[in-house]
Amino acid sequence: MDSTVVIASMVILIVLLLVVGAPIKPMRFLGRGTVKLVIGVLFLFFFNVFGASIGLHLPINVYTAVIVGFLGIPGLASLTALHIFVIG
Repeated sequence: MDSTVVIASMVILIVLLLVVGAPIKPMRFLGRGTVKLVIGVLFLFFFNVFGASIGLHLPINVYTAVIVGFLGIPGLASLTALHIFVIG
């Protein structure tokens, strides 16, 4: 497919969404999921910054970010426990 066709279709879709309006429920669901994912990444980042002093490191990937983002501090604690007792 030509790149101009892809770009033109994306522009048409954006204009259509602006005119008609996006469905509220799916957009709210996607927005909340994205915010939780970003919060999970931030938790993991700060955990790795402060955990480096005691030798702990959790990888930042989609799976760990989803777990920490949706479960919060208990998710971070469970991933840390898995890292200590299973891996290390």
